[in-house]
Amino acid sequence: MMRLLLGVFCFLFLHIGPQAFEILPGDSLNHQEITERAILNATVQTCRALAVAEGVNFNFPAQPYTAENVAAACGASQSSKTFRKAIKSITLRNIRVDIRYALNASYHFDEEMFVQGRGIITEGIAAVKASNRMENYETARQQLGEIMHPLQDFYSHSNWVELGKTVPNSNLIRAESSIGNIADESRATCRSCDGDDCTNNILEDIIEEQILTSGYFGIVPIVSTKPPGKCSHGGGIDQTSKIEPKGGINKDSFKSEHGHLHTQAANVAIAATSQLLEDVRLAAGERPFLEMVGIARGSSRALCFVTDTSKSMSDDIAVVKTVTSSIIERYKGTENEPSLYILVPFSDPGFGPLIRTSDANLFKNIVDSLTTTGGGDKEEMSLSGLQLALTSAPFSSEIFLFTDAPAKDEQLKNTVIALIERTQTVVNFMVTDTVETNRRKRRSINQSQARAINEPEAQLYRDLAHASGGQAIEVTKAQLPVAAAIIAQSASSSVVTLLQASRSPGQTDSFTFIVDQTVTNLRVYITGKSVTFTLTSPTGASQQSTDSSGSLINNLQQVGNFITAQLQKQVGKWKMEMVSTNPYTLRVIGQSSVDFLFDFVVPSEGPFGGFDTLDTRPRAGVTGRLLVSITGSDSATVNEVALVESSAGSEEITGAVASQGDGDYLVQFDMMPEVEFSVRVKGRVQGSSNDFQRQSSTNFRASNLTLTADSENILIPGTPVSVPFTVSWTGSDGNVTIRASNNKGFDLTSPSMLFLKGGNSTNGTVTLSAPTNTPSGSDVILTIEAETPDGTDSNYIVLRFSILNSNGDFSHPDCELLNLQSNCPENCSKSTWKLDVRVTDGDNGAGVDRVSLIQGNGTYNTSLEAGTGNITLVSYTASCCAPEMELLVIDRVGNVGSCLFSARDSVSISVSQSLSLCLSIVALGYLLLN
Repeated sequence: MMRLLLGVFCFLFLHIGPQAFEILPGDSLNHQEITERAILNATVQTCRALAVAEGVNFNFPAQPYTAENVAAACGASQSSKTFRKAIKSITLRNIRVDIRYALNASYHFDEEMFVQGRGIITEGIAAVKASNRMENYETARQQLGEIMHPLQDFYSHSNWVELGKTVPNSNLIRAESSIGNIADESRATCRSCDGDDCTNNILEDIIEEQILTSGYFGIVPIVSTKPPGKCSHGGGIDQTSKIEPKGGINKDSFKSEHGHLHTQAANVAIAATSQLLEDVRLAAGERPFLEMVGIARGSSRALCFVTDTSKSMSDDIAVVKTVTSSIIERYKGTENEPSLYILVPFSDPGFGPLIRTSDANLFKNIVDSLTTTGGGDKEEMSLSGLQLALTSAPFSSEIFLFTDAPAKDEQLKNTVIALIERTQTVVNFMVTDTVETNRRKRRSINQSQARAINEPEAQLYRDLAHASGGQAIEVTKAQLPVAAAIIAQSASSSVVTLLQASRSPGQTDSFTFIVDQTVTNLRVYITGKSVTFTLTSPTGASQQSTDSSGSLINNLQQVGNFITAQLQKQVGKWKMEMVSTNPYTLRVIGQSSVDFLFDFVVPSEGPFGGFDTLDTRPRAGVTGRLLVSITGSDSATVNEVALVESSAGSEEITGAVASQGDGDYLVQFDMMPEVEFSVRVKGRVQGSSNDFQRQSSTNFRASNLTLTADSENILIPGTPVSVPFTVSWTGSDGNVTIRASNNKGFDLTSPSMLFLKGGNSTNGTVTLSAPTNTPSGSDVILTIEAETPDGTDSNYIVLRFSILNSNGDFSHPDCELLNLQSNCPENCSKSTWKLDVRVTDGDNGAGVDRVSLIQGNGTYNTSLEAGTGNITLVSYTASCCAPEMELLVIDRVGNVGSCLFSARDSVSISVSQSLSLCLSIVALGYLLLN
């Protein structure tokens, strides 16, 4: 698989379409565009390299690249939503650096902070590689976006481009190398600009001697200063640019003081970002790299089961085994085959361990080996198991929880809801032996009371299902196989929600939904007791749920409290009238490639403006904003975005939609609702005669409590990290309840209560510590909750930390040539050449992880040197007609190198030289075509 991949990459990066980095006149490239272009190109090259290795054809997508056409070219159209989500996750983290670290010079390579800036990058790279090794891809994305920002800023804020450099500084991603000749603190680097002309404000001797410098920056007039003779960043808010020497050297836009070099700086920044991605790809491998950017073969969704393993669950677990086997067999080899399988068992007092694998047969065997035990108590640790699954499953997953017992850990309800909102995960509860189902089975009173879930206990599961947009299905154990088989049909990756509603208390109400041409497999899911409905199609035809002979419903089934109907597809507006005095939920789903993503955002309070994504609930009763992205179509447009009341009524708030280009829309609402709501988007695909309608499955709440927290996102085992947070609200004086928890059970300290004066704020600190033996690349999710004194309102913040247990190893493995036998005659076809190589990672290195042949068509073998365990021996034999070979060598912390050997002239190129050559080719591929 790895054979020839590096050589293919070097070749492919020289054949990127000529439109890849064009900049329209007057337009400046920003961090988002630079990052997106690099990711899209890196993904194309990875998919192309895999196609070459597998001997299949690859068709380059049309320029300009988009998430949709790149996913399609990779044979993963069903991954376009997760691909776009991954790109958004990385780019928004990149942009956040300008908001959270606006005045931290190290994050922007300002004030000649070259060593410190490189330290941020290399530590971050180590965390990204460690996270990928542990398959914690969301954590890798978060860290990757954060380090891309300073890497890109280097080319805009330093004088690298002014020095005549046309390729990236590869040493920025290598810890133990020279960045360049950095100006001494006392050395003058700039003169004042000539009025508005700053083209020659860097001193000639700095240019001639190739001295690195960058501008100083400050926004407070009295405090902002810089050493004599130093350059400033420049721009209207930079107060240092008003101090001699005046002006600036940044190339952030065409309007900047050095804006005439913006295009060059942006292009080199794209090439540098591509080098970074190439280094990450080489360390991870092709498949893991694609997983990191959200591209998966088969379905992008995970199949996730959280199951009670107490003794009374033996029948239920048999159903889990059957459903698992059914889904695997049904979708194997299709685009709906799950890319990830997750299992979390729970009982009492334990839960876990979490089992996560991409191997369908292994997962089936693991599920088949499940056994029941214990369960003497009535309650089980169901929410702890669910919390573990929510923090491990990919974004927008679907989880099935099986139990016949109430939750012993109901105190985690708010934490679970917070995680549901943050991950937009659908949770379906398959609950047997409720009091209601036992009543239907006519069990004796003593038998039903032994373990049956009573009404308040069952309501907890209903509340969580409602929050996620899932179903709380209450059936007898005999009915469970039928219910599970029905709900498992939603395991397809292309499931979209057209309508999501509930009424509690129950009431007669009418709902409408739009079916567009792209929707297939139209289904209605209803939960509730004594519910009837009348369905009216776009043509005006109607059918009641009690009518089995109508033409609108192909198949209607009812089991327990769960009703499902498969509808005959008709394009247009449908109407559904629900009748019940009992609480009910309604969900209309279908399969379509067209869907949407969204984030709650707030205007930045930093000096650069822009918007920051929220890790909390938005504030209620004030202006709110959403960033909406359409997925699955390059031609779809949005014409309406509304916040729709979820439970009690049909109120909705429509926002003002402003296109941001490339399928992104900024939506502003005059007032965020005080009640629970979902997000509904309407629009049209180009060429279609009907609008499309999509609705979030997840229900959200705004809050009058504001909770903010910030912290470094790398956690060193054994070293506690402090997370300061601030709570504010406009209510009356009182004690705010604070709860802090994490998904790994790590030690933490937190206040349980803080006094808050109405209209003011108060501060607290959570301290979190990972055990010293925590594997590098693990992650931990910290949730901090705040609840008002009367318990009617709450907010949360969810923070993700990458565990990095660095041993200080930043050096790549080395190759030592032990033997080379090369006496190739002019007729090369009749002779062979041989070599033996010793690959080591040094005395203090983490050890050699893998050695791969990436150039050459000979045969090679690897073995461990006797008595070492840390040294790999490579023997290679090839025809003299193939006189070159190259090895890719990677150590256990992801340091990457390569070694090139030749029989032709009996010379070898060192690890660093060979890798630098390929990374330079990667960069040149971007630059030569601009």
